[in-house]
Amino acid sequence: MFFLFAGSERRIDMHLFWGALMVVIGLFLFICASLKSEIYIYQLLVARSRMMWKDNVYLSHKVAGILIITMGLLMALKLL
Repeated sequence: MFFLFAGSERRIDMHLFWGALMVVIGLFLFICASLKSEIYIYQLLVARSRMMWKDNVYLSHKVAGILIITMGLLMALKLL
């Protein structure tokens, strides 16, 4: 398992792990916003976001998804 390494090796693997996790979350957000998904968890996010963003909820989720994907890639490549 990658998280059992000691020292700097562990840090490298954790960057990759957290970066990949951020990319997956960003993809989930972007894809669900693009499809206007009816997945329960996503609908909870939409309901909370609708208070602030009104009719621009899906656009704001797409932008947030792209930003999260970008930050995840930068973290996975150790550029961040």
